[in-house]
Amino acid sequence: MARLHLVRHGETTSNVMRILDTALPGASLTDFGARQGVRFGHDHPDGRPAVLVHSAANRARQTADMIASVWETDTREVDGVHEVQVGDLEGLSDKESHERFHDVVTLWHHGELDARLPGGESLEMLHQRYLPVVEELTTKYVTGEGRDVYLVSHGAAIRLIAAHLSGIDSEFALKNYLPNTGSVVLEPADGSWTVQSWGVADLPAGDGSGADPMG
Repeated sequence: MARLHLVRHGETTSNVMRILDTALPGASLTDFGARQGVRFGHDHPDGRPAVLVHSAANRARQTADMIASVWETDTREVDGVHEVQVGDLEGLSDKESHERFHDVVTLWHHGELDARLPGGESLEMLHQRYLPVVEELTTKYVTGEGRDVYLVSHGAAIRLIAAHLSGIDSEFALKNYLPNTGSVVLEPADGSWTVQSWGVADLPAGDGSGADPMG
């Protein structure tokens, strides 16, 4: 069964400095982040026949390029799958700004789709731009051609979208951050999605089916 792999980009300078970095094109990978991309490619040798796409952010494109260098394949940029926008908090790194962002993310995971930061996006806005891309990629490749899709995207957005698609426990999704080049692997199942893996976390018992923290 083909799967959808939502892959967080490699380490960036903003990650190291704990800067809230969501606006495009965003920071570039560190040398270590580039090596993480190469390592991901080597750790997933089955990726060669897969479809490899990425967001418009520099860090996602560069990570995909590193993976592609191992797989000897092409990459493609897709619109709409960049990180959820933090608006007026963009570029800040202080503790209070991170706490404000975390508070809004918590509201989103608890179902408050319209909550947003000043100048930023709501969860509903993220859904409107991100979910159609997932649907298109799924229809064309995952269920259409039986090919895995690796989508290089962003930490907060991936967790929010994966939780929405799978119906996994909201507290699990909120607490289990993805490390750089960590991924959530989803498998289509009867019109919904089953979580096959979530970073390095153990999935919550009886869950996983559809019945830095971001960047």
